[in-house]
Amino acid sequence: MFNYLEYVREGNFPHIWCSGCGDGIVLKALIRAMEASGMSRDEAVMVSGIGCSSRTPGYVDINTLHTTHGRAIPFATGVKHANPALKVIVVTGDGDATAIGGNHFIHAARRNIDLTVLLYNNYIYGMTGGQCSPTTPIGSKASTAKFGNIEPTFNISGLAIAAGASFVARADVYNTKQCEKMIGLALEKKGFSLVEILTPCPTAFGRRNKMASPVKLMEWLRDNTVSGAKWEKLSEEDREGKIRTGILIDLDKPEYTEEYKKLTEKLRTV
Repeated sequence: MFNYLEYVREGNFPHIWCSGCGDGIVLKALIRAMEASGMSRDEAVMVSGIGCSSRTPGYVDINTLHTTHGRAIPFATGVKHANPALKVIVVTGDGDATAIGGNHFIHAARRNIDLTVLLYNNYIYGMTGGQCSPTTPIGSKASTAKFGNIEPTFNISGLAIAAGASFVARADVYNTKQCEKMIGLALEKKGFSLVEILTPCPTAFGRRNKMASPVKLMEWLRDNTVSGAKWEKLSEEDREGKIRTGILIDLDKPEYTEEYKKLTEKLRTV
């Protein structure tokens, strides 16, 4: 049996996540992926902003940095530049990364900075009051959309691909093995890697949208996500309303901090 206690700060438990929240599943998948990667705790740094997902670094016994809302990626970029040898992991949410921190997210992907971004997508601002986020589905209710959200939603993975990320994958907490695998592949990737992880929020999202039961939300993930291999076999009609998971793009591209170092060394010889 896997010994998670070696990787957590026991003094910070019990955690503060709500019953039925999927963030604990992501935490355990991340720990298993880190163990499988063979990285030492000293060479890893985890950075977060504000939100339910961003509580994750508080529970992991590695180098961690808890920053301001939407600013995890700029802080992580600074860490990477200060010591490019570090494996820098950003833990963030749909609101934190693609609303408040939207520009940082886009430009880190465009520059292909060597960061592993784990973006927990629960379709709402859970910790800060249940407001609409950029991924709240049309028609869903939130504290800022009592009669239903009318805004089109961001395709977060599609946004990262369009911006230039070298590795993008999508996973969900119902399929835990796949989630662990995608995180592991992202940790191994040189360049900007994103894993968008679909995770339930029964408290802020579910109870406003007739899915207050954590079981019902998990069943929704089970019934509406399709892995890459199965996705390719579906007709366009059968894909309607379904969410593709697995690796969405995996490219080898120049990494920003390495290119920056080359430029600096070149200028020193001028």
